[in-house]
Amino acid sequence: MIAAPKSGSGKTTITCGLLQIFKENGEDISSCKCGPDYIDPMFHRQVLGIPARNLDTFFTGEEGTKKLFLKDRREDELVVMEGVMGLYDGLGGIREEGSSYHLAKVTQTPIILVVDAKGMGRSVIPLIAGFLAYDKAHLIRGVIFNRMSAAYYEILRSLAEEELGIAVLGYFPENKDLQIASRHLGLCMPGELEDLQGQIRVTAEKLRETVDISKLLQIAEEAEPLEIDSTEGASQPKKECGEEAAEEPESTEDGETMHPRIAVARDEAFCFYYEENLRLLEQAGAELVFFSPLHDRALPENIHGMLLGGGYPELYAGQLSENDVMRTAIREAVTGGLPTVAECGGFLYLHTTLTDREGHSYPMAGVLSGKCFDTRKLVRFGYIELEESAGHFLPQGSRIRAHEFHYYDSEDNGADCIAYKPATGRNYPCIHVGENHWYGFPHLYYPSCPEFAERFAEKAKKFLHNR
Repeated sequence: MIAAPKSGSGKTTITCGLLQIFKENGEDISSCKCGPDYIDPMFHRQVLGIPARNLDTFFTGEEGTKKLFLKDRREDELVVMEGVMGLYDGLGGIREEGSSYHLAKVTQTPIILVVDAKGMGRSVIPLIAGFLAYDKAHLIRGVIFNRMSAAYYEILRSLAEEELGIAVLGYFPENKDLQIASRHLGLCMPGELEDLQGQIRVTAEKLRETVDISKLLQIAEEAEPLEIDSTEGASQPKKECGEEAAEEPESTEDGETMHPRIAVARDEAFCFYYEENLRLLEQAGAELVFFSPLHDRALPENIHGMLLGGGYPELYAGQLSENDVMRTAIREAVTGGLPTVAECGGFLYLHTTLTDREGHSYPMAGVLSGKCFDTRKLVRFGYIELEESAGHFLPQGSRIRAHEFHYYDSEDNGADCIAYKPATGRNYPCIHVGENHWYGFPHLYYPSCPEFAERFAEKAKKFLHNR
């Protein structure tokens, strides 16, 4: 695991550079992002071309996370995990659950601490010493200094190893040309950055010169074996979900299986999807058909459900608005009873209008009568658990786990679910839910309550039969 004392320490730069090195070396490589972030795994998949997934101990619990980690693993696979925030920052910033450290401890993964040494001298030693003292499982195995000069590294390295008794693996010099730009929601999208692959290759070349890669691989090989009863999927504690199971798809008279088709919006504006969510829908019997609300002029043919994921519709509001044929098609499909789930960016798209930061208002799909707008501040952030009042998508009394991070708000956020903050117990109403729809800001994680995916697929199947 590549972790750090705080956000902004250079985890992503170092992680991408190392992944590039391992890829060039011919390693069987994959990556995992700690926590709910969509964007870093997209970098790893789209820019580096390697498999990537999310692992989150809040979403799936300890046993479920281990099962998910081991699922589909290959015998000689090298996995690089990228941490989130500071190493010990979990739920509410104070609990271990959901932290990078908790994930490392659950999966018995050695940690390499990336320390931003800019503006620091010997003070980096007590900083690292404090993190080592807090590491009760003794997982921190090495340190990489970021934004440090070669001359100072030679001075500090032996001092740090002597006083800390930990491997100092190398350093990365400050280079503003190799910094990945940021925006209000995590990192910039891969397609927006010029020659990002070239930047990562340069980063990898520099890391080869300044970091002991062979020692890094040795530490990875020394990871403790991970013991688990079963590797079949991830599960949530039984008290959180119902016991329903998806039915097998029915067959036509000639024996051909009838799979409901769910249209999934996927383009520059709608791209935030947990791969595990999509996989669960497929396991529930659905066939996923991807389309673009930005570029396509019609919905896919013969669809029985629709999923509008999160993303950045506000950055493409003009284009989305100009595609009035698609806006009309989606509005007519949804109002005609097509089972539909819309999260965050997809929720924004269903409003009557979207007003951007500059005050320009654009017509959207018009499924919801309210308007949505930029608040210029973070409206909600963090983990939640959702409980539905009517039981359309969730079994009565069960909860699904989710995450919120949005600067936009709506005139009507809905009131058909109650969101509970796990660290504080605070709660508030949200989400528009009906027999065939679920619209709201929270990004859901289906493996925390698989019945959601099963019920969505079942509604699509019912729509197929009733046509």
